[in-house]
Amino acid sequence: MEKVKVKINGKEVWAEKGEYILDVARREGFDIPTLCFNPQVSREGRCRLCMVEIRWNGRSRLVTSCLYPIREEIEIFTDTEKVRLVRKMVLELLLARNPGAEVVRKLAREYGIKESRFGADSEFGKCILCGLCVRVCREVEAVEALGYSGRGVIKKVGPAYGEPSDVCIGCGACAFVCPTGHIEMEDVGDERKIWGRVFKLERCSRCGKYFAPRDQLKWISSKTGVPYDELKICPDCR
Repeated sequence: MEKVKVKINGKEVWAEKGEYILDVARREGFDIPTLCFNPQVSREGRCRLCMVEIRWNGRSRLVTSCLYPIREEIEIFTDTEKVRLVRKMVLELLLARNPGAEVVRKLAREYGIKESRFGADSEFGKCILCGLCVRVCREVEAVEALGYSGRGVIKKVGPAYGEPSDVCIGCGACAFVCPTGHIEMEDVGDERKIWGRVFKLERCSRCGKYFAPRDQLKWISSKTGVPYDELKICPDCR
């Protein structure tokens, strides 16, 4: 791969042509906050917290670091006044929409924000519309049990029509990637509750503990051809 020399906060580093700024910066030890990024799924740049300032050919502009591929020698600044102003505005808006999300409150405190001037709304819980749950369900699990409904300020994420999904397999991947803890999942005995449904858990054939929804194991078996009985072994016993 062709290499490109760039500067990040004055430090010269090498990047592969086409690499995203966020990946290069984090590899080199520079902190850039994100709430909608996960390396296991596609990038959409929804939260806009990863904005950085770049300078090239005497010009300066703000870009979304998780979506901006490096193609030429540029200077990158991760903590300028312009960058901080953008992040503070984003955090104020998130704090207004999701005042109960501790990860948002923590980031807001780091930027000197105690409360949002836009007020507070508890209607949306902790969902920041990052889309990670939708993408992991579609791209990793290949189920597509989740999606968006509504537009603008009433936009929400969840199963179609807000009803329990018939295609959900109860895997819990959405809950694991949710950055704010909005998606609630509870395992009690041999049952898992998530998105308004109750899933029966399978017992490990070796140690006997409950470890995965039966619907999930059936889904894996149908997609991979591995017999169901061979999947009834928990990760600890494999």
